[in-house]
Amino acid sequence: MPIQTIEPRRLYRQIADQLRLLIEAGEFPVGARLPPERDLALKLGVSRPSVREALIALEVEGWVEVRMGSGVYVHSLAGAPRASLTAESPLETIRARRTIEGELAAQAALNPVPALVEGLRDAVDAMEDEARSGSVPIRGDRLFHLRVAEMASNAVLVRVVGELFDERHNPLSVKLGDYFENSDSWAVAITEHRRVIDAIAAGDEQGARAAMHQHLSCSYDRLMASWPGAADALRAE
Repeated sequence: MPIQTIEPRRLYRQIADQLRLLIEAGEFPVGARLPPERDLALKLGVSRPSVREALIALEVEGWVEVRMGSGVYVHSLAGAPRASLTAESPLETIRARRTIEGELAAQAALNPVPALVEGLRDAVDAMEDEARSGSVPIRGDRLFHLRVAEMASNAVLVRVVGELFDERHNPLSVKLGDYFENSDSWAVAITEHRRVIDAIAAGDEQGARAAMHQHLSCSYDRLMASWPGAADALRAE
């Protein structure tokens, strides 16, 4: 057998694999409810966000089912996909974007060319049009973040921003988004985008950085706050 390259595994993947092995060993039989998210986090010595990503990965792979307000249950594995997700962590991606895009917004504010600022406004207008039509405003959202990066005049960073944004299309991010994205959350996000634009247009370097940081921090919080409540609903038991 040839020597295989050792690759570091993402934390959520390590958690998901451990839970999968417990399921396969019969520790959690089909139909059983897994322990609440907070209890798993304590037993595994990891954060609740990492446990959440692991549970959603197992849901995407067909091992578990999340039942609104009830819990996470082991699903029938008949016909379930067996390939493990290796996608980037959505929450880690948002934290990376916060670091990078906060500085890009600050740089954009150093040279707020009116035509470029108008391009940012057009992108957010496109978001509103998409949301109004009932679509998820991804195209306008992506355009906004790319145009902020373009104002920093660094092609490498534009590419990095695009690649990080496109991680939201991986199966783990899509499933996580299903739990928190709705018309109200997008309306709030659009308002956050406009605050970034206002700071850039005013040439407010610190304000632009802070507004972008706030927007992406709120995006992170929305991912966490809008979990269906399956785990916390069990506290009274």
